Amino acid sequence: MANLKTSKTSVNVGVDVGKFFLDVYIYEKGLYFQVPNAPLGIKQLLKRLAYYKVLRIVMEATGRYEFDLAQACYEKGLPVVIAKPISVRKFAGAIEQLAKTDKIDAELIANFAATIKPKPTPQKSKNLIIIKDLLARRRQLMHMRTQELNRIKVMGKSFESSCKRVIRLLDKEILKTETKLQMHVDQQSEWAEKQAILESAPGVGNTLTYSILADLPEIGTLSSNKISKLVGVAPLNQDSGIFKGKRRIKGGRANIRTTLYMATLSATQCNPVIKAFYKKLLSVGKLKKVAITACMRKFITILNAMVRDNAAWSHS
Repeated sequence: MANLKTSKTSVNVGVDVGKFFLDVYIYEKGLYFQVPNAPLGIKQLLKRLAYYKVLRIVMEATGRYEFDLAQACYEKGLPVVIAKPISVRKFAGAIEQLAKTDKIDAELIANFAATIKPKPTPQKSKNLIIIKDLLARRRQLMHMRTQELNRIKVMGKSFESSCKRVIRLLDKEILKTETKLQMHVDQQSEWAEKQAILESAPGVGNTLTYSILADLPEIGTLSSNKISKLVGVAPLNQDSGIFKGKRRIKGGRANIRTTLYMATLSATQCNPVIKAFYKKLLSVGKLKKVAITACMRKFITILNAMVRDNAAWSHS
């Protein structure tokens, strides 16, 4: 008897990622199942998906728990989408999905995949993932250091020595982290040219450079307005009918925005262009917070143009 070949069913897959379990929903088949979020469970999941033509497998970004599943899917050549949780929440609101369980969430993500058809997320190299983790760890350590410095002022002399001991320990950890970070950045040979261009600008240090290269790979490829929106420093209108609201910044990539803020504070002192712009804004009555935000926008658009034009800093 001749074997009849049947084509695989095209499916969208939603995965609700948890610390211990992966809740999976195959949208076109109405099929739900759960596996452990562990190597054996991921292997079982991929084995079941092998019977279908996967159009996209969508999971929310959790920070860490989706990593092993995403890597395994990339290795199998599956189109992976790591979606922003806020995008899925907005979709849930649009379809009035109020109930919430692991199964419902998995079905919601699968529905999001089939309806919105989000673009696959490019795979990141292991070295780049390590760099991003080290940057995150440095931010955590710097935050703890700032907290201890503030506690010296609040707690008084009796706790000053304790706070200073913790600060010294944090300084050692920050140095170790930065040394390791530099080692991994050196392995990103494709960054060398952009890194030299960015660091030629007064006020741009290693932290901002590494953050931009790791978390803002679009630098140099977008218009000034688009790069500002991506970072979250473009003022957005809040108008409706005859009501004219204040323009506010919103959304964007928080990690980049925070690092850019600190670099801009430095640039208002050492970068001639940003310094002059900042003083001009203050002279016409702008609040310091508004002026700094405007300087952040100007700073990132300048850096974007430098990378786009492959040109180092020049101030005539």
